[in-house]
Amino acid sequence: MQSLRNHFLLAMPHLEDPNFAGSLSYLCDHDENGTMGIIVNHPLELTLDVLLEQVDIDADECPVRDTPVYYGGPTHKDRGFILHRGSSEPWDSSIQVADDVALTTSMDMLHALATGKGPDTFMICLGCCGWEAGQLENELKENTWLTVEARSDILFDLPPEQRLNAAAGILGVDLNLLTSQIGHS
Repeated sequence: MQSLRNHFLLAMPHLEDPNFAGSLSYLCDHDENGTMGIIVNHPLELTLDVLLEQVDIDADECPVRDTPVYYGGPTHKDRGFILHRGSSEPWDSSIQVADDVALTTSMDMLHALATGKGPDTFMICLGCCGWEAGQLENELKENTWLTVEARSDILFDLPPEQRLNAAAGILGVDLNLLTSQIGHS
């Protein structure tokens, strides 16, 4: 099995599940035990300063207080996941997903962001996506998703509403022209 870690997962236009319709997910882990990812193009009506207040972190001096928080997926919706450009800082509960992308789930990064000492480039998501072993592979066979190797510029440098089409563009695909009909060769 080829790992889809550090790949984008693009929802096909006919996917109507409200958790995933129109979504672009970044896959942080994929192996024989299952898959874990974060939806990266659905900002919530929530900003970092409000989130910090909810977890009792002083946001008065936060230089990035207006940063949007994203809906990361339907699993663990009460947990925060921070995707960020890799750094040499040894954050607690952090994994390096790719050379230039890391995932951190610890409060130490929230404290650092509140004081301006966090990474320069980051995305905070509430919740994540999870698939049991073989589940994502079956959904791929059913043409529910497209996959493509991820690029950090799409992940961090584009506005959220442009990310899905930009990822599809890597494949030379216009999602608006795709049909909901399933075909197998």
